Amino acid sequence: ARMDEGLQAAGWQATDSAQDADLVVLNTCHIREKATQKVRSALGRLRKDNPQAQVAVTGCVAQAEGDLLAPFADYVVGPQAIQHLPAMVANPQPTAMLSDDFAAAQKFDTLAVHRDEFGVRDFLTIQEGCDKFCTFCVVPYTRGPEFSRSARAILEEAKRMVAGGVRELVLLGQNVNGWHGEAPDGSAWRFGRLLLWLEEQLPELKRLSYTTSHPKDMHEEQYHAHAISEVLIPWLHLPVQSGSDGVLKRMNRHYDAAEYMRIIDRCRTARPDIAFSSDFIVAFPGETDADHVATLKLVREVGFASAYAFIFSPRPGAPAADYANDIAPQAAKQRLHGLQQVLGEFQQRFNSDQIGKQLSVILEKPGRKPEQWVARSPYMQAVHIGNLPGDGWAGQELNCRVTDTTTYGLVAEPLAA
Repeated sequence: ARMDEGLQAAGWQATDSAQDADLVVLNTCHIREKATQKVRSALGRLRKDNPQAQVAVTGCVAQAEGDLLAPFADYVVGPQAIQHLPAMVANPQPTAMLSDDFAAAQKFDTLAVHRDEFGVRDFLTIQEGCDKFCTFCVVPYTRGPEFSRSARAILEEAKRMVAGGVRELVLLGQNVNGWHGEAPDGSAWRFGRLLLWLEEQLPELKRLSYTTSHPKDMHEEQYHAHAISEVLIPWLHLPVQSGSDGVLKRMNRHYDAAEYMRIIDRCRTARPDIAFSSDFIVAFPGETDADHVATLKLVREVGFASAYAFIFSPRPGAPAADYANDIAPQAAKQRLHGLQQVLGEFQQRFNSDQIGKQLSVILEKPGRKPEQWVARSPYMQAVHIGNLPGDGWAGQELNCRVTDTTTYGLVAEPLAA
């Protein structure tokens, strides 16, 4: 979105058709091999379908594989250099231009917000980079060290977003709860203090959420914010990756299963109605059947409302890519299927438990059916609400009663606006 803003401010117009475009931007992720494969495949299709178009590859694949991509792209731009893209395409060179530095502070200083209208629910980056060096992950190598924006810079952007229609603000960061930035008085704040200050400074804000947190960065001020805030949603995405202490140690996660459960209990003490989602990696090198059973045990103890699970994907440059791995692909698939089945049961149970409850939601956009609008529950579920005629519902708060579930969300009826 920020690249789109910068390009449109420089005179470009967006198009929905890559075949008609003069410039195509592929914004990329390097966290799994499948995502990287999609980049290579898309480059081939673009060169075939629209050979005259300029192509920019941005994001983490650009950072990690810039030299390999340079022969096939006109511009290769790392995630901390996207502010340079409009100037790069304004002054094209005969060979691909590589911009892959880690100047996060410079990026935020120069990447101005050009739009005045935003979504009802919109995103604000407050932190980037990672210093954790999990053995399976390339983020420290593609996004650089942890960088936290100042509280004043965050508030300035947040005020503009709220003035433009944002009612739910989602704070983003690779380790968002690791934010430790400059306070307005020049001192240093931690993440929990920032949450409460934003709530205080933004009275029109109805909801506040954030992702993604690291268990090692959970702290008392964050628990306190969940206990007293009136806008923080009762939902936390807290990746655990495995329930096996041995696997967690090889992953370099800096906690064990018991410590993770203490964090869960501490969150529930602060906010009894809080729900959790998580990330899991199965078939990590050296994972045994007993390790997998330990993961299933942790899942049942927490009862996650939702979760993502994937088979281990070795990433070039990450230490675990060189670990010996004798887990057969079929065994890995079976473990993934078993974990996803248990996670799905808990998600279905959580969704079903919402039937009959009253929820306060913020309407975001029209649904697919007549007089239907889509909102998001305090637990991040999509909520489809009927019997709402007209077009002026975006951003409105609505009380509704849940009547049914869908595969991934809820169905509800309006009570009172």
